[in-house]
Amino acid sequence: MAITATRHCLTGCAIGEVLGMVLATWWGWHNAGSIALSIVLAFFFGYLLTFNGQRRAGVDVRNAVRLALAADTVSILVMEIVDNGFMLAIPGALDATLSDALFWVSLAAGLAVAFVVTVPVNHWMIGRGLGHAVVHQMHDEHHHP
Repeated sequence: MAITATRHCLTGCAIGEVLGMVLATWWGWHNAGSIALSIVLAFFFGYLLTFNGQRRAGVDVRNAVRLALAADTVSILVMEIVDNGFMLAIPGALDATLSDALFWVSLAAGLAVAFVVTVPVNHWMIGRGLGHAVVHQMHDEHHHP
């Protein structure tokens, strides 16, 4: 369950980060704006994936929002800290453009490291009934009253 939850988080973070970098580059933004936009979009898409899954499962909008926030906030936060920290640590990675291999290799490596770090965090949270465990509890209650 922790690997699935982290893979789900990774997907939202990757979509948000790549879209953020593409838009920031297109708009001529510098590093701080680019990082900020990427983080905001990573949270948005991470939450959106869980929200959409909850809505498809028949959960009302208000509860779907609450579940997405409860399930994903810590996971996305850890992933973003590790991934962006990794990007900052690679010389030239933030200055690389979308056409540079360094940009894509750094982003992929940063997300891979973030995945490895975030799985145990999600495992710990799920073991305590937090994070994605909340989503599974809701599904159990919804399908087995």
